[in-house]
Amino acid sequence: MEGSGQAQFAFTVPPELETGRYANLLGIWHTGHEFTLDFSVTGPAMPPEAPDDPLTIPCQVVARVKIAPSLVFDLLQALNENMTRYEESYGEIKRPEPPGGS
Repeated sequence: MEGSGQAQFAFTVPPELETGRYANLLGIWHTGHEFTLDFSVTGPAMPPEAPDDPLTIPCQVVARVKIAPSLVFDLLQALNENMTRYEESYGEIKRPEPPGGS
């Protein structure tokens, strides 16, 4: 195989995934062999049944992605680079204020 020694990836998105999925919560967990990223959408909070019970917020997983541990640093680097470019174009990303102010 001859060439410049560089690879170029050509991504294909299946039609059913072209619109993407909205998520406003990310859960991450791992085993010794992989990291799992659960992208989820939160629903309305459910009031506690008893005074000492915690507030429950239901979450529906809309996509689960499993990656090899060797990709974690690449993922972090790509997110950081894209976040920097986003902020250069659109301004600082601000986290929402907690309810009732800070």
